[in-house]
Amino acid sequence: MSTILHVDNKNFDTILSSKDCPIIIDFWADWCSPCKIFSPIIDEIAMKYKDFVVVAKVNVDDCKEIALKYQIKSIPTLLFLKRKKLIVQKVGVISKLEIQNILHKYFQIA
Repeated sequence: MSTILHVDNKNFDTILSSKDCPIIIDFWADWCSPCKIFSPIIDEIAMKYKDFVVVAKVNVDDCKEIALKYQIKSIPTLLFLKRKKLIVQKVGVISKLEIQNILHKYFQIA
């Protein structure tokens, strides 16, 4: 699997439909300072779990429809999905450990 998929309005549904593994979606924007702080954490997770999880990034400025669909009101926001179903949503910068704990608890990924 690739490490991070950059999602847009055209490929979003295809990406969700084609993946049977858990998907982490990072909602962010270029102007968002916390998003810039959080980006290296997402990169690490994407590399470490590349065989188990798909990590996708959605720029809320470029993909307003997707942000509206998931009612994203603050960024960064992470959505954890399995088979298109929202399992966990986290708003704000969270630690790598917290992400790993979510993957372990909800998806049985060590």
